[in-house]
Amino acid sequence: MAEQDAQLALGDNAARQLANATKTAPVLSTISPRWLTLLLQWLPVEAGIYRLNKVKNPEHVVVSCAQRDEAELPSTFVDYEEHPREYFLNAVSAVLDVHTRVSDLYSSPHDQIKEQLRLTIETIKERQESELINNPDYGLLASVAESQVIYPLTGAPTPDDLDELLTKVWKEPAFFLTHPLAIAAFGRECTRRGVPPPTVSLFGSQFLTWRGLPLIPSDKVPVADGKTKILLLRVGDQRQGVVGLFQPGLTGEQSPGLSVRFMGINRNAIASYLISLYCSLAVQTEDALAVLEDVEVGKYHDYPDTYK
Repeated sequence: MAEQDAQLALGDNAARQLANATKTAPVLSTISPRWLTLLLQWLPVEAGIYRLNKVKNPEHVVVSCAQRDEAELPSTFVDYEEHPREYFLNAVSAVLDVHTRVSDLYSSPHDQIKEQLRLTIETIKERQESELINNPDYGLLASVAESQVIYPLTGAPTPDDLDELLTKVWKEPAFFLTHPLAIAAFGRECTRRGVPPPTVSLFGSQFLTWRGLPLIPSDKVPVADGKTKILLLRVGDQRQGVVGLFQPGLTGEQSPGLSVRFMGINRNAIASYLISLYCSLAVQTEDALAVLEDVEVGKYHDYPDTYK
């Protein structure tokens, strides 16, 4: 009898049809914090070209610490490279199409066009960070000089390995950049040695540090066959470090280097928007960037029972 009464009662599935519900804006699982783009200094680039002028043969610039005598002073001059590298801005772009009927009828409580633009822009910015790291022309991984590449002593990233990186970028290093799996592996090695790394608060989040430098995670650093890389950067124009490049003054500029332009409505009542993000990256001097290659991220250790 009780079972029959329950069947006659109003059920949850029916009742929720009349109930108000809080509707969230669309959630995009691929959005990351993109700390790399926040930590870089961004330089405006005219005409989409950044020419990196360098001194040629700096060791040939001769000076003297003279005694109190009439000794002849050395003659010198500073020569420049005849063919400096030029960086060209790349565009990460997409054309967003929205049917006007959809935007007219279904824009409450969330504006359909606004949300479509937001989600597309977020995806473009994710691709931007990936290009800054992986682009075969200007990306960080493609810009490391051969003399700035080192390998771990035991496979897993240890404090000794990060200290070795610091010998490569010793002039005002800013931060390490690597995959979250490598940061976890480094934490395990530090714990095994009894030197747990301290943390620092940046952008409202906690980061592990080594020698006072934060280890910045990015899932755009590739992991293949259980191995990844750890980068160390010096950043900023004044420090002759790594800098980001963007095109200022774009038509429809929404933020530095980002343009959103309405392209019109076609005969099928579809509105189109062109979204473009112009960017590049330059490493001003070779010693501003180094990499620890072939970092194993899957190495674990058996601890005594007292530590379990």
